[in-house]
Amino acid sequence: MILIKDVISCIENFAPPALQESYDNSGVQCGDVSKPATGALLCLDITHAVIEEAIKKKCNLIIAHHPLIFSSLKKITGANYVEQLLINAIKNDVTLYACHTNADNVSAGVNNKIAQKLGLVNTQVLQPKRGLLRKLVTFCPDKNAEAIREALFNAGCGQIGNYSDCSFNTNGTGTFKGNENSKPFVGEKNKLHVENEVKIETVFEFYKEKLVIEALLSAHPYEEVAYDIYTLDNKHPQIGSGMVGELPIEMGEKAFLLQIKEVFGAKGIRFTNFLDKKVKKVALCGGSGSFLLNDAISAKADVLITGDFKYHQFFDAENKIVIADIGHYETEQFTPEIFYEVISKKMPTFAAYLSNLNTNPINYL
Repeated sequence: MILIKDVISCIENFAPPALQESYDNSGVQCGDVSKPATGALLCLDITHAVIEEAIKKKCNLIIAHHPLIFSSLKKITGANYVEQLLINAIKNDVTLYACHTNADNVSAGVNNKIAQKLGLVNTQVLQPKRGLLRKLVTFCPDKNAEAIREALFNAGCGQIGNYSDCSFNTNGTGTFKGNENSKPFVGEKNKLHVENEVKIETVFEFYKEKLVIEALLSAHPYEEVAYDIYTLDNKHPQIGSGMVGELPIEMGEKAFLLQIKEVFGAKGIRFTNFLDKKVKKVALCGGSGSFLLNDAISAKADVLITGDFKYHQFFDAENKIVIADIGHYETEQFTPEIFYEVISKKMPTFAAYLSNLNTNPINYL
């Protein structure tokens, strides 16, 4: 039996909630996640029509990109559309879940999907985040080092780019003297003991700390385990905002914008002056990405594709890059496909459906 929380766990293993921005509200919006899951409807936004679609498809879980609740609620009376939607979902026993900026920030997330649709190659995160990594340093007897490393790697340590099981190990001498109440693994009480030890150093993402420490303590033979954890200021190459990549074959500026319009079904593109050069390197960001303009320029991108640029922000291009604002919805519309791929890979027989509805609140004449 698959529970709602099992389906949510698939999504959170892919895009950990700890990676969402501070202003965000990803996670369960309402509902009992301990109930059996009858199906999941995957969408960009939660609307009454989406809830009705979920009911029709016999889905008691909706996974959306955009959270329904952004600000705090003191009461639910149906006074606005958010409260009305919550009442509707609760009445029909439909759990609402959102995976928002955490899906934006992982390298295989929203921006990677956009890059795939454009056929970009040599992609990388445009603005990697700092301070997400921790270094663990611990000490153990020589004969236990391999088992401890394995436990740490299984808990999520040692991932660096395309490499796993990364650590640095040095041999040294440890000393300790247990008191009358100690239960030493080696040595005797009240006697100074000298042990040949290995110093193990490895890294992990901050949100894995609890699992890492549990794994260390479980695998380590000592009664008292010595370890240090340091916060690293390094950029995390696989977590951050936006993405930059290259077209396999360079294109003219107008031709490229027309291709974007077709791929994303954009009703219109707001763009800055052409620079009369070929487009090769492309920066992009799903949703609102104007804050990445300087990063895109620094990366020497020819075009920045995103949504929600304000009038005066277009001047900031300064003829260094072409800004192509194709719309918020247009850039993120393929996000439910990510959820479908994640769930299908882990639970191939589970009933997951892509919503058939266009929830874009903006219309064009």
